[in-house]
Amino acid sequence: MPVRLRNSVHPEKPVSDKQHVKLMVEETSQRPGPGVPWAMQMKAVSTEEPSRLVQALTGAILGCGGWVLSRAASDSGRVNMLFEFERQACVEIYTILIAAGLELSQTGHIRLTELCQCTRSQMRDCGGEIASVDLEIQTFPAQICDVSQPSGPA
Repeated sequence: MPVRLRNSVHPEKPVSDKQHVKLMVEETSQRPGPGVPWAMQMKAVSTEEPSRLVQALTGAILGCGGWVLSRAASDSGRVNMLFEFERQACVEIYTILIAAGLELSQTGHIRLTELCQCTRSQMRDCGGEIASVDLEIQTFPAQICDVSQPSGPA
């Protein structure tokens, strides 16, 4: 069967999807619950060296299907990462944060636990939604954190 190509000799009437898009917007605005994806700000501490921590977390987040939007490490040992992931991967993301050696704040643990529980109970409806994490990590050298080691002769 021949295929008809669009060109200036045989122009086709332009088609608009405005009506369809308008209907979809109206449908989604009438759904109960928040229409905004999960956006979380979290703080953590770590004894890992900042550049190694950034590298390990970036690889782990990408390995879970997430996206690292920005990452930075300062001279003072502060690491900032902004990343996103589909909610269906929230348990894996939570796991890699802990496995990377992060000690999350209490609020961070609570927010991730809420996200995981909410996602598990409504996986069909929200598993593909995007969650965003703005993570601030303060790193400390292992020598400072290890108080059991004497720092010099007593």
